[in-house]
Amino acid sequence: MNFDSSKLLRMLLESVSMADPAPAVELDAQYRAMREEAGLVERPQIAAIAVSGPDAAEFLQGQLTNDVEALETGGGCYAALLDRKGHVQADMRVLRTGSGELLLLTEAEAAPGLVGRLGTYKVGREVEIADRGGELSAVSLLGPRSAQLAGAEGLGPEHAHREVSPGAVPARAVATDLGVDLLLEPGLVSELQRALLAAGAELAGADAAEILRIEMGRPRFGRELGPATMPAEAGIVERAIDFEKGCYIGQEPVARLHYRGRPNRTLRGLRLAGPAEPGAAISSAEKRLGEVGSACISPALGPIALAIVRREAEPGDTVSVAGGGEAEVVELPFRGQPDA
Repeated sequence: MNFDSSKLLRMLLESVSMADPAPAVELDAQYRAMREEAGLVERPQIAAIAVSGPDAAEFLQGQLTNDVEALETGGGCYAALLDRKGHVQADMRVLRTGSGELLLLTEAEAAPGLVGRLGTYKVGREVEIADRGGELSAVSLLGPRSAQLAGAEGLGPEHAHREVSPGAVPARAVATDLGVDLLLEPGLVSELQRALLAAGAELAGADAAEILRIEMGRPRFGRELGPATMPAEAGIVERAIDFEKGCYIGQEPVARLHYRGRPNRTLRGLRLAGPAEPGAAISSAEKRLGEVGSACISPALGPIALAIVRREAEPGDTVSVAGGGEAEVVELPFRGQPDA
């Protein structure tokens, strides 16, 4: 599907008020900063939950999909919390911070259910669960200069973390797929932002960061990922599931699907003829195949979207998207694919 750059510019400008076209221009600049240098984004939607005590790691091992017990101090992993049918109740980053504590970072939308579930199952174990949301704030640096500006050069692989002090502000740097997250006391956020901007970071917004997430094909809880979704459908098995660890809630349906079956639905990318809205129906030959999860206009790729669609929608197929016209189904991630 060809996409004309002049058409993209027109669509960007039409997506905002004609009386105030500045947001489109600013979004493009923020995107460029995150692709070429480093963009600074506040993350108020991240919730932090601390699980501590002598039984903390063993307890989480039986609740989450990844191998939490194998983590050493300074290490981390991506994991999910499932119900007994294998549906995702929450996804999170798990960090072992030392002193018997594991820190769970998740979407604010998923946090209440996560805390409630852990509280129910911890009965009889030496485990403490604490909401750290009021004690920790998060900002992200996205882009190739992120580690340098954060004072976290060499930090890796993804989810590895250590203490840093950019601009003399104490924080915990966590390696991400696109840069570095910084966890710190809420009262220090403004001071940290000033230090990072002075060092060369560019202030960016959540909308620009969403473009990068969609381009990378990473599902988000509340969009492509949720209680109606199994890990295989959302494309998170490789990152979130350890098939060698012990039992956890939801293990049997996940293992059965992995070894003996094939998901009826799959996370795919859509290259759209025009902008589409989340929730827009996706169909082919009058058969509903799914709905749009997240959508954006990428300055590099044009209108794109993520969607969990029925498996008969194969890469290369053309489908119809309500309000967005035709779309080409593509493999993920979008990055690395030609614009044509």
